[in-house]
Order: sequence, then structure tokens, then C-alpha cells
Amino acid sequence: ALNHPHIAAIYGVEDMGSTHALVMELAEGPTLQERIAAGPMPVDEALDVARQMAGALEYAHEHGIVHRDLKPANVKVTPEGEVKLLDFGLARSVVDDATATVADLTMQGQVVGTPAYMAPEQLDGSRVDRRADLFAAGALLFEMVVGRSPFAAASNLASMHAVLYERPPALTGASSVDAVDRIVRRALEKKPADRYQ
Repeated sequence: ALNHPHIAAIYGVEDMGSTHALVMELAEGPTLQERIAAGPMPVDEALDVARQMAGALEYAHEHGIVHRDLKPANVKVTPEGEVKLLDFGLARSVVDDATATVADLTMQGQVVGTPAYMAPEQLDGSRVDRRADLFAAGALLFEMVVGRSPFAAASNLASMHAVLYERPPALTGASSVDAVDRIVRRALEKKPADRYQ
């Protein structure tokens, strides 16, 4: 349903008996997870990746799609520095069902997504909209600059607690880092109404 330069294209769906496959565009280069494992990114590079992710998310949101599983493993950075968002497997159309909650889409009590990148409303089963993706994008921007997730913990339960109740440490340093900190803080607000809209 989406055709954007920063979203990996799906070219086909194949069914061969009990085997099902998606034919996806080849997105060369490391995932953001692999890139961050090499160490924190320079602020300018992190902002460029974040800008491209934001453009892809804006396009998806304009088409009524919320990703719901934005994390470093689902973002590729090509050798040319182009971002490709991957794995819309948990995506939800908010146009078709504007009142859907996570609880409506899954078994009661089942967590859908990766806890350290899920917005608080995803964790508590409330209605999820584009602001959940903006929360995840803020977590990714923090991680690109610092080299670790703002809500990483020893267990999924501890990560969920951190997302719901804790604030990551402030980013401090040069004026560009202070500006990134302001962006991250607003994106990681616990209440969707307090985030970028």
C-alpha cells in the first residue's frame, strides 16, 4: 500500500502450498542496530537518518498506516546513506478502524512490538495512532546519539516499566546535542497529547 523512497517495497506475495513468502526490495547495507553496535553516531548523521525516517513515517501516516514496531533492526541504512524502513508486519491501518486498540488486535495480555521501543499506550492496551511511531522514533534518535536504547533493561518487564515510568538521562554537550535532547524529550512524553502531533 506504500510507495516511498525510504520504505522498502514489497514486490509480490507468493503462496506455494503451505509456504508463504514476501518478495521484497533488496535493501543493502547494515541495519541501524548493526550501525549503532559500532558506537554512537555523530549528531549530524543521526539527524539525517532521523529526518529520512520521519519522512517515511509521515508518508505512511498520511496513508493511514501506523508501523507499531519501529526499532533499530527494522531500519536499514544503505551504503549511500539512504534509509529504508522495513517490516511493517505489525502495522495497523488507522483509516479502516480508528477505534482499534492493541487489545482488539491481539490476545488479552499479549505484547505486540518490542517493549523498549513501544509507546506507553501500546503497553497498556490503549488506542494507538501515529504518535506511537513518533515515540519510537524519539527512542531511536536517542539511541543513535548515545549508543544504547533509552529504555533498555535486563528484561522485557523492566523495559516496559522504564517506558511507562522513567525518563532517560538528558543529552548534554554542544548546542546541537541540546537541540536533539529537546526533540527526544518531546517525542518520549508519556502522554500522546504531549508529543509532537
